Amino acid sequence: MPIHDWTRVRANRFHDFHQRWTIAICNEINAGRLPPGYFAMVEQKTGGPEPDVVTLELTPRPGIEPGGIAVDVAPPKARIVARAEAIGFARKANRITIRHPDGEVVAVIEIVSPGNKETRHAVRSFARKAVEFLLAGVNLLIVDLFPPSRRDPQGIHKLIWDYVRDEPFSLPPDKPLTVAAYADGPETTAYVEPIAVGDVLPEMPVFLAPGRYVPCPLETSYRIAWEQFPSPLKEPLEAPREP
Repeated sequence: MPIHDWTRVRANRFHDFHQRWTIAICNEINAGRLPPGYFAMVEQKTGGPEPDVVTLELTPRPGIEPGGIAVDVAPPKARIVARAEAIGFARKANRITIRHPDGEVVAVIEIVSPGNKETRHAVRSFARKAVEFLLAGVNLLIVDLFPPSRRDPQGIHKLIWDYVRDEPFSLPPDKPLTVAAYADGPETTAYVEPIAVGDVLPEMPVFLAPGRYVPCPLETSYRIAWEQFPSPLKEPLEAPREP
């Protein structure tokens, strides 16, 4: 199945697909692809403790007339109002971990969300977190279906690799998307596959130990997630582009 142009829809639609896709990847990996005792899990990323949602009851205090205002629920007025929904969805996005029989995390699969590239801080934080995994001996697979921006002009791999080794890297102009596998070992090794909208996702390695890996079924799981994606949400992605 060809990769869709996810820049054509809002972040909430990709978030829905992202969650379905991570679950499909996890299920496919657990379906006999791992050595005995190893297992994959879907886990939610968090940027910190998630507070419980508290419902505020707007009941008048004793002695306050029903017409009085205790808490203002009208939208505050300001000359400029800015909103950024993509970052919130990135915080809620799933990641996949693969664990050794003793429970130790040996690999992480991350699918980049629009919010991961929404700001310079967000994209740098994503790259630093990836390097933290590598420094801790955790192998990585990064899937980025969003084209470079001014914050990552050569894609997410270049930002990650700059923390590991300072060397030139340029994406082919006709292949602006990236899938990259990172293997821990005596030396960190990156396996980078530039791709584009319309391509079929390649089968990439997920390393479990130095020299040992299993193929990640990106294409199969993408197709499964797409089949389950609601039809009304597919329409903008399937519509032909206007000239």
